[in-house]
Amino acid sequence: MQVFYFLANPYLWFMAIILNLETATTNCSVSVAKNGEIVALKEENTPHYSHSEQLHLFVQESLEAAKLNITDLDAIAVSKGPGSYTGLRIGVSAAKGFCYALSIPLIGLPTLQHLALRAMAQVQDLVIPVLDARRMEVYGAIYDRELQQVRETQAEIITVDSFLDYRHRPLHIVGPGAEKIQGVLQGPHCTFDTALVPSAREMAPLSHRAYENRKFEDTAYFEPFYLKDFILQTKKAKRNP
Repeated sequence: MQVFYFLANPYLWFMAIILNLETATTNCSVSVAKNGEIVALKEENTPHYSHSEQLHLFVQESLEAAKLNITDLDAIAVSKGPGSYTGLRIGVSAAKGFCYALSIPLIGLPTLQHLALRAMAQVQDLVIPVLDARRMEVYGAIYDRELQQVRETQAEIITVDSFLDYRHRPLHIVGPGAEKIQGVLQGPHCTFDTALVPSAREMAPLSHRAYENRKFEDTAYFEPFYLKDFILQTKKAKRNP
């Protein structure tokens, strides 16, 4: 016989089933987790940002694989940025829609945090998760082996002096922005993994911890962490001769 313990807060159940959505980069990723353990995962990394077509289909397929209904969910977790403006908007809009419809809490997770978690098995000292921004710019943060943030998230232009205060320690630089850095920084203390992208797989333990600690977002006012203002580039109008 299964026994469920109901606490004073209706969100704190003995078992938490959380849907995790990651759309901050080219990887459209969805996972369903029970108590922080993955029970279903669906993701596809393409350069075409087809999240608007894939996300809801992946949610449906993940729930079916987990043999769950959407009404079984206790919370929705979403990657909150930084990252692609359009990708973040799609993920956050979907997450908020589910939360409103189901009357369940919303959890926002920093994209660079769960990207750092993907690399922890290879980290000797510090991990620097980086996402590609415009030109020679990246979004980056620094975490230690306990996933404690050593330096806050920043948008920064990569130069030979980047991360200078930390380069006496082993640095593992990972993510879609690592290729830019690899061409500028060299040395025995730097290792690179340019193939890693944020995934809903690593969101599972982080969202469960947030759920246990009641770290919920205000669904009505929650917005993605863009870090920089969105700039719409348009062609200049031609002048008449």
